[in-house]
Amino acid sequence: MNLPPLREVIARHGLQASKALGQNFLLDEQLLDRIAAIPGKLKDADVLEVGPGPGGLTRALLRAGAKVTAIEMDRRCLPALAELSEAFPGQLRVIEGDATKVAHGIEGPFHIVANLPYNVGTALFTGWLGGEAWPPQWQSLTLMFQQEVAQRIIATPADPSAFGRLAVLSQWRSESTLAMKVHRSAFTPPPKVMSAIVHVTPKAMPEGVSARVLERLTEAAFGQRRKMLRQSLKGLPGALDALAALNIDAQRRAETLSVAEFVGIARVLSGTG
Repeated sequence: MNLPPLREVIARHGLQASKALGQNFLLDEQLLDRIAAIPGKLKDADVLEVGPGPGGLTRALLRAGAKVTAIEMDRRCLPALAELSEAFPGQLRVIEGDATKVAHGIEGPFHIVANLPYNVGTALFTGWLGGEAWPPQWQSLTLMFQQEVAQRIIATPADPSAFGRLAVLSQWRSESTLAMKVHRSAFTPPPKVMSAIVHVTPKAMPEGVSARVLERLTEAAFGQRRKMLRQSLKGLPGALDALAALNIDAQRRAETLSVAEFVGIARVLSGTG
């Protein structure tokens, strides 16, 4: 499929990346193809893309044979995406709206692949990781973040400055890996920071643990991360008793606990420990 260069499409439609929408466009077709390959073979697979912009990553996903549902709230980009729909008949469905509010309606398992807008990326990510139902509908997440955020997602207690709530929520029932670093110069306009792609796949959920309880636990523990657990968790009913039951020193700080220890505390608080 011979498509015009992305720069030509952007110029023809008068598109400029919106700072208010957290947009930074990727134009390197080879790099985009590498990103689209991270989830594995996508031929005839359903893919959800958030914030496609002028459709650079969308092109790569369509070239890989995916059936893409793209959610875009910037209506300036819709004509460019409509051209892609015509170029790949039956492969692309575009929904105009806010991805935090739109129900996408993909049936069955699907992959989520996105160069997430920086201003909503973390909120979308934690939303996809949340909920009591597990495994989720998505088979994998392949998401672009600021490199600092990506490091926080894959961090361990060995890196206490990065290890926090994002790491626990992304690791307690899924596998998170840093798939690729992307230099700021690859974007138009170049952001002020480096970026990285995180790849996440679901794994078996520990038994007897409520996701909501774990979310409240990590929110309390890392909300005051400089304080000892006896201080940060004192407002969470039963938390200090759970620490004692598990022989976890209440003088420790949240970033020193392993994901397994957080899961253990949440299990006690869920009433099954």
